[in-house]
Amino acid sequence: MRQAAALLRHGVADLGLALPQSATGRLLDYLALLAKWNRVYNLTAIREETKWVSHHLLDSLAVVPHLPAGRIVDVGSGAGLPGIPIAFACPDRQVTLLDSNQKKGAFLTQSSTELALANVKVVIERSESYRPDHDYDVVISRAFSIIAEFIRLAGHLCRPGGVLAAMKGARPDAEIAQLPDSWKAETIIPLHVPQLDAERHLVMLRRSAAADAG
Repeated sequence: MRQAAALLRHGVADLGLALPQSATGRLLDYLALLAKWNRVYNLTAIREETKWVSHHLLDSLAVVPHLPAGRIVDVGSGAGLPGIPIAFACPDRQVTLLDSNQKKGAFLTQSSTELALANVKVVIERSESYRPDHDYDVVISRAFSIIAEFIRLAGHLCRPGGVLAAMKGARPDAEIAQLPDSWKAETIIPLHVPQLDAERHLVMLRRSAAADAG
């Protein structure tokens, strides 16, 4: 983990993030848990732990400066990405990790307990069936589905005026062209992810004014 620690420190500095004092060490603890569970549950197809820093941690942390304030739900959280890195970076924000897979849910529950993530809630349920007692300010997904499907399955979780944040690789113009009339791509943000030689974009979606009024 020594190499991973150095890569993470350099990457966080490159992103210009001011993480809480203990966050870097706790993110490495999260990687150690992921390595342990991945041997049995195949939570990530990437096997090189050093690549987990760029492809998972830094990829997730790159969105932090662009997220509006308020409650977050990570839809199709899987191994806890991007939700767990966001929770470490923003300990004052409430983050819900939502996934329907029981094994992944078990990992998320164990991780939030072992890592003492007091601002994290784990929900093991299908996104289209989940009916929380409050709406979310930010509904985010990473490699979950095409954008129109993301809206169909999770749009109801977003409060009026809130955002759906879709993490994508190459700029998804074809997906954006297929958006329902009730939603619009407000901003498409190119992301710089340190140590990752690949395109990344964050698509910020909002309901149209007419849809919110309805």
